Amino acid sequence: MQVRNPPDAPQPARCRATTTCPYCGVGCGVAVELEQDQDSVRIVSLSGDVAHPANHGRLCVKGSALAETLSADGRLTMPQVRDEAGVLREVSWETALDLIAARFGDLSRTHGGESIAAYLSGQLLTEDYYVANKLFKGFIGTPHLDTNSRLCMASAVVAHKRAFGADAVPCSYEDLERAELVVLVGSNLAWNHPVLFQRLKQARIDNPLLRIVVIDPRVTDSCEIADLYLGLRPGSDARLFNGLLAYMADRGRLDRLYLKAHTQGFDAALKAARREDCSLAAIARDCDVDVERLETFYYWFATQLHVVTLFSQGVNQSTSGTDKGNAIINCHLAGGKLGLPGAGPFSITGQPNAMGGREVGGLANQLAAHMDYETPGARELVGEFWNAPNIPQGPGHKAVELFAAIERGEIQALWIMATNPAVSLPDSTRVRAALAACPLVIVSECMADSDTLAYADVVLPASSWSEKDGTVTNSERCISRQRGLLAPPGEARHDWWQLAEVGKRMGYQAAFGYSGPHAIFREHARLSGFRNVAPRHKAGSKPLAASSIRRLFNIAPLAELDREGYDALRPIQWPVRRGEKGELIGTLRLFEDATFNTPNSRARLVPVTPQLPHQALSDATPLRLNTGRIRDQWHTMTRTARSARLMNHRAEPFVELHPQDAAARGLQDGALAQLAGRDEQGSVRGDYRARVRISHGQRQGEVFIPMHWNDHFASHGRAGALLADLVDPFSGQPESKHGAVDVMPLPCEWQATLLIAPGVWGGHEDLAGAMTELEGCYWARIPQATLVRYQLAGEGQPDWALWCERHLSVQAGLWAQDVAQGGISAAGFREGRLIWWLKVTAGAARSDRQPNIAWLGECFASDQLSALERRSLLAGRLSGQADVGTMVCACHQVGELTIRQAIQSGDRCVEALGARLACGTRCGSCLPELKRLVEEERSDERTDSLEMA
Repeated sequence: MQVRNPPDAPQPARCRATTTCPYCGVGCGVAVELEQDQDSVRIVSLSGDVAHPANHGRLCVKGSALAETLSADGRLTMPQVRDEAGVLREVSWETALDLIAARFGDLSRTHGGESIAAYLSGQLLTEDYYVANKLFKGFIGTPHLDTNSRLCMASAVVAHKRAFGADAVPCSYEDLERAELVVLVGSNLAWNHPVLFQRLKQARIDNPLLRIVVIDPRVTDSCEIADLYLGLRPGSDARLFNGLLAYMADRGRLDRLYLKAHTQGFDAALKAARREDCSLAAIARDCDVDVERLETFYYWFATQLHVVTLFSQGVNQSTSGTDKGNAIINCHLAGGKLGLPGAGPFSITGQPNAMGGREVGGLANQLAAHMDYETPGARELVGEFWNAPNIPQGPGHKAVELFAAIERGEIQALWIMATNPAVSLPDSTRVRAALAACPLVIVSECMADSDTLAYADVVLPASSWSEKDGTVTNSERCISRQRGLLAPPGEARHDWWQLAEVGKRMGYQAAFGYSGPHAIFREHARLSGFRNVAPRHKAGSKPLAASSIRRLFNIAPLAELDREGYDALRPIQWPVRRGEKGELIGTLRLFEDATFNTPNSRARLVPVTPQLPHQALSDATPLRLNTGRIRDQWHTMTRTARSARLMNHRAEPFVELHPQDAAARGLQDGALAQLAGRDEQGSVRGDYRARVRISHGQRQGEVFIPMHWNDHFASHGRAGALLADLVDPFSGQPESKHGAVDVMPLPCEWQATLLIAPGVWGGHEDLAGAMTELEGCYWARIPQATLVRYQLAGEGQPDWALWCERHLSVQAGLWAQDVAQGGISAAGFREGRLIWWLKVTAGAARSDRQPNIAWLGECFASDQLSALERRSLLAGRLSGQADVGTMVCACHQVGELTIRQAIQSGDRCVEALGARLACGTRCGSCLPELKRLVEEERSDERTDSLEMA
């Protein structure tokens, strides 16, 4: 019940603030309305920031649901230390920080600084990243600091440095809107960067001459706006773009003047491309694409100047991801399609601050301010600026090798911040064994639903989005403020503060005495300009001073910002300079003057030899495994699973198969399947259990699974457990798109839906204990607004009455058993309130008649159910209620069956569906799926008409 304030009571004050979304690399601005009274501040509304250049007011479904993820339930609020009995106990900050500093000091003295490591995240703000790099690389003296950005963007980093001399993305989002041709390679933009997809979709409407090509093994929702689709064989990207380079040369479509004046290495790159047959027929065969479609793509690319090639994880996550990136860049350099409006190779990052982490040295082979160990004088320059005594001599272990070094015992202490490597890394079972053996594991984390916490010796509660205060840099080099709007719960503290406090306790008070994130940012900005000279021009250039290092990344003017200026900082793209009137000016596009960051200022074309995926297929593992993100979830779900509506689009782990692959294995849509791989010794690797989704958009011989589920949300949902820890030799990025598995039916004799009131099970341990009693059990946990839903399956014949009594806190108040069919319907009550609800069906097939979860949720929220509602509980729906089907529109909770019925009733376009059901009218993330459903219904009607004729 809402209590109104007395008329004379002070009314809550409202104000508006802007911040930045914490999800993908688009970096959308968020406008928040806050309400403040004497006791608290709370968010009352949230929308897209119309003034932010990344999104102009748009938000995807994840961004629009941010306010729904801010509950204090499930947050870590106190430091914890594991005692001698192996139990995590709450302690004070003083105790936890003193312990870390003392252990780090002891290890540095006895084993050297290189026995200590850190594993960071693109979820950190730039200020957090900066302090971590300074502490570990500058003062502890270990090079072994890496980040989960290694898993998504490292290959693009190396490709940029090889071609341009710097990790510099040349394009801006505006270039997508000014292009004549946009090529999406290995990017399901519609699901992974939805707001940018909506911008591109609008650009196509505004410019009918704009063409869009999608190159991807899967037919994804991004194909909705494609003029041409190439469903290439996984791993054949380099062969495709090598062929394009040869095509441009053979058809006289090279920019010879640009190549001669501004590049080097073209002849060697072309020679490498021509080592294989470059005929269209040969390339089409090797890439497994239609030859006419291939020629169309080549012609469009070769004949247009304003071309943007947007590439992402489908290119990077490969044992040859760096070469694939350079094969793309080669084609842009050869055609002079770079440094122009609407032209350039555009690597789009996966995380909100993957770019910011690269700016401050977040990768193990980097130093701060876009410097690295290989650059002469870089170590000395950074060491002088920091007054740091212990800058390492060379690069450290990259992510996969870092955990191998932990397994070997070389690393004795690991500090993990804002990431979940027990789930996200390849061969995650081996990673878990390494973490279990590490003498000291420190985990800074916001949420309790992180698998990595099980291996922590020290847990540090961290601030989260809406509490963290600092900056992030998005995919177009745009620095934005992520503002602290709310106070962290309990004793949670910012990551930079945790690091600085350990640094001070280790004796480095002067280096880490920051007054706040603005002080860190100013130091970071000063370092970017420290002995950073302007780019040389090719004619009449002079040698650089021995103590200077030229780098493109330069935000030195921002070092002049005071606290108020930092708080008010508007989005700006680096490099940053001062205008004639002292105004701050960002850089929309790089290399407009064709001056690059190489020693001779020329861009480099890199010879590329295409390679096949290293994870080989075999009789035991005949299917190529592709992993990736889905529309409504983020990373390992520790944040997005807190929003009930984000859990409904794809509620369980799934495996997507081509119809013929499913039929060959006796799998039906909606059935349960089991995936497994094999290691080099032939032993089974991984055990992934999931719902089957049959799709004609999936190539035959290939399967797709999502990367998100962890042990808190599914019994066997870790995609990383299936992947070998094979990496690109240049970047160290794992081959997450090219696994090798087989798929088989999961044996089960029953399936069940269990709904329970929040709090019935105290935590993950209670859940695990209950499920171990069910033989061969599969389960998926799906948090909802008023209940927690579980989908279960298993073998044997459980004593359900005994199981419910033992684990669900109250006995059944309703119970019905279908002896003939082997089904059960039951519900439990406490003081008239519904506490749990259970529906069990016999057999491996899921029941066609699914319960109405929305209505049951209302029952769980009710203090007292009516007689009709109680009678209807066993059926799982009120009499006459229709099944809405799988959720499609998360914003308005509109299901697939409801949408299909509307289409059949005459709503034959997405606009009509929006007018009737409101689906697709808010964030737009579901629009591609709505369009697909309309087309499927039309296709079914045409088929029926032909059959009748």
